[in-house]
Formats: sequence, C-alpha cells, structure tokens
Amino acid sequence: MIRHLVLNKSQDWLIPGETNDTRLFHSDTSDCVRVCPPHLGQGYIQEILLREDLSLKVIDYTLNSELLIDALDRSNCLEFEFQLAGRRAGYSFFSPELGMRNFGINVAQKRIYKLKVVFKPPSLSTYFYHFMQRLSPPLQQLSQEVIEYVYQYFIGKRISSPVALEQILNFTVPSTQLSFEQILSAPLYTSFTSIDCARRSPITPAMYEIIEQILSCPYRGFNRRRYLEGKALDLVALRLDCLVQPQFNQLKSDDLTGIYQAEEILRTHLKNPPSIELLTRWVGLNRLKLNQGFHQVYHTTPFGYLRKCRLNKARWLLMTSELSVEQVASKVGYTSRSRFATAFRQDFGLNPKVFQVQSLNRAK
Repeated sequence: MIRHLVLNKSQDWLIPGETNDTRLFHSDTSDCVRVCPPHLGQGYIQEILLREDLSLKVIDYTLNSELLIDALDRSNCLEFEFQLAGRRAGYSFFSPELGMRNFGINVAQKRIYKLKVVFKPPSLSTYFYHFMQRLSPPLQQLSQEVIEYVYQYFIGKRISSPVALEQILNFTVPSTQLSFEQILSAPLYTSFTSIDCARRSPITPAMYEIIEQILSCPYRGFNRRRYLEGKALDLVALRLDCLVQPQFNQLKSDDLTGIYQAEEILRTHLKNPPSIELLTRWVGLNRLKLNQGFHQVYHTTPFGYLRKCRLNKARWLLMTSELSVEQVASKVGYTSRSRFATAFRQDFGLNPKVFQVQSLNRAK
C-alpha cells in the first residue's frame, strides 16, 4: 500500500513526542521530538537547536508502507546530510532547500537513519559559498545558472545583471510555487546531474568518529549546545574538505578538459551513447585516466554517470509529460521496460508507473 500525503511542511506527518523517549541517544527539554504515528511506522526525528541559524537533526524511523510526501516548506535552509542506514547508507549529501515544493519517496520496511546539520540565514549563504568555491569552474557556473533561473522564474522578469547569491538564497518562494522538476527545462535539469553527483561523497572514518561523538554527547544544557555546535561545525568542515576542487591539482589541464568533454557527450547522447572505447578516442584519454578522472570529479564511473543522467531525465519526463513509461524508457536509452523499471526503482524507491501516476495526480 502506498500512502500519498500532501502537507504544508515535510514533517507534518509526524506527531509530537517526548524528550524522555528512551530511543533517543540524549536529549534536553529544549529539543523538538516528533515520532511516527503507529499506523505509519515507528521511530522519531529529534531536532536540537544550537543557534538561531544552526541545528542538528537525528532521524531514525522505519515505515510500514511506502510514503509519498508532497510538501511545501517555505523557509530556505542548507542541509549537510549523513546517511547511516538505508538505501544510501555510507554517503553524505549537500542539500540546499530553496522553499520549493518537494515530492519525496520514503521506502517501506527499511530503516532510515541519518544525521543532518542544518543551516538557516545568515549562515546559509556562508556555507553555500564554501560549497560553491570547491566546485570545478563549470559546476560553479551551472550552479549559478540554476539558482538564477529559479529566482528569475519567481520574480517574473529577466535578470539583466548578476544577482548576489545571498539575495537569491534569502528570497522567499511564493506559496503557489511548483516543484524543482516542474520549473527547470529538460536540458538544465539533465545538466544538474553533474551537481547532483558532486554533492555526494562517502562518509570518511573521521566523519564517523565525530558522528559517534555527537550521538554520545555526555553534557547537558548550555555545555551540551556548545559541545554539539563545535562538533557539528567540525563535521561540516570535514565534509567540505571532501569536495572535488582540492583534487583538481592532481589532474593535468588537458585531462580535465577531456573529462568535461566526456561528461557532455554522455549527457547529450542518452539514447545512443558511445562505447567506452569510442569515448576515450573522442576525448583523447585512455580508459584508466577517464575512469579515475570521473571518480575524482563526479564520484562515479563514466557509465555510472550516464545511468544517473538517464534516470534523472526519466524522472523529469514522468513528472512533466504524458508519455507512457515505455516511451520514457526509450527516450533515455533503455530498450527494455523491465530493466528501466528495475533501475528506476533502485534509485528512487518506486516503480516508474506508480511514480508517474502519483506525481501527475499531485498536479491536478
């Protein structure tokens, strides 16, 4: 059974909990605890306010059935997410939330366990800059284009001069706004895959050590907040150090150019991509350099990247067009519906037909 909830806030499906809940690692009366209703599953989300613009969230729950959450969170925030159990366990993610409507899938019968460090203004723009500065120049430019595209969409006029990133990040999206997928054009949404890959990174042993220190904090009251604030900022600093920019010094300029060329070729030839042998000839790199370069820049292999581009484009088509699942699969390069369905379910947690029906119903 699939439950589809349309909410004003993404956590409105939860109910108030108590700070003396024995499942919590540690707590304080100032924490906000919300728990799963018994008919949906079991578990909790604990928010620890460290400053007005900084908080920690410990999330640990398991659902009885698939839960599709269609929510509009008006406030802007920036999340550094560390997945400890679930489909993406062992990875950390950089996730800016710009107040748009989100359509998320929570999988049934699998534990979702993660830690989040959440920034709000004014720290939001500071840490967003830190992230941007560590991206490659092409990804910096693309990130700026995406943000300005969204900003321009909402204010209803063309941007004639560069707009300060801080101004955009602090912009409040109107409540009538659509989702990210419904706003961006297909080419821009597909290009966004490169940022999607760059914002993902494995959790390192040093990060795990700090996460364990956060979860086993021995202090209470003021000392607890100060301790957790320091650990949260240390964890974010380690995460930023893992971004791609510092590794570019290990790549020759010509090799880096070849990697960017290969990325564009794969992204723009979803239906009929070249073989790895042909791709290496086109960009002038041997197979080893191409694979190593893709791992350094995009944290995946060339054809892992192709798969991600295909599935992101498929998600966009399923949400914004009336094409059948077979037509969508064909447009992104899958000759077998069953293989497409398996890949889509592995990435997004839901069969593509079910996803399409649910996402189109929300737009009515």
